[in-house]
Amino acid sequence: MKSQFALNVRGFLFTAAIIAGFVCVTHTSFAQTDNQLTDAEKAAGWRLLFDGKSLDGWRSYGKPTAPEHGWEVADGLLNCVAGGHGGDIITTAQFTDFDFQWDWRIPAGANNGIKYEVTEKRKAAPGQEYQMIDETIEAAQPAKRSTASFYDVLPPAANKPLHPPGEWNHSRVLVKGNHVEHWLNGAKVLEFELGSPEVMAAVQQSKFKKFPDFGTKITGPILLTEHHDAASYKNVKILELPAK
Repeated sequence: MKSQFALNVRGFLFTAAIIAGFVCVTHTSFAQTDNQLTDAEKAAGWRLLFDGKSLDGWRSYGKPTAPEHGWEVADGLLNCVAGGHGGDIITTAQFTDFDFQWDWRIPAGANNGIKYEVTEKRKAAPGQEYQMIDETIEAAQPAKRSTASFYDVLPPAANKPLHPPGEWNHSRVLVKGNHVEHWLNGAKVLEFELGSPEVMAAVQQSKFKKFPDFGTKITGPILLTEHHDAASYKNVKILELPAK
């Protein structure tokens, strides 16, 4: 009995090891698909803005070089370090009409975002922000400051499919001419026209009202904000579209 028991234990452990190894390999294989374009995406003209290994193609806002602290690349992720004071970072390339997509994750209590239609001439309000925030800390705030909003200007749909802090979300900003769409996890949650009477009226009800050109169409880089909270990014990519 003792010998048979020992054999059964060994068999169980061996089987468990095989299963664990399979799970590990499967997980690794899945992770290896991050920060890569499919053949179809390459053929369509998509380009990665983050290669999973470095800050190539990014620099500090208002500076010619990448930040020396506050941002890190680890395990295929671009991380904004909590309390790192690395400042905002922007792409070295500029864009006019585009389909911009990215995966992001924030911890509980965090607040961050991305900006587009960015200019370094407007220091206090460089561009429109797609908000990314733990909404429990904004429970008493207007919907126009919630995740996927045109921050402080226009709210997203109330029933948006937002994953909670600690989980990954997929977002998209589409800009074609003056038309803009915000997407979250496969759902379009906001659309508007840059420079329209509706947008400019909403800007006048926001913190950006002292900037007369805010909310209008310009060519500029993509910006990742640094609000002193942690945020992680992967699969950051863009497709430039013909000017409309």
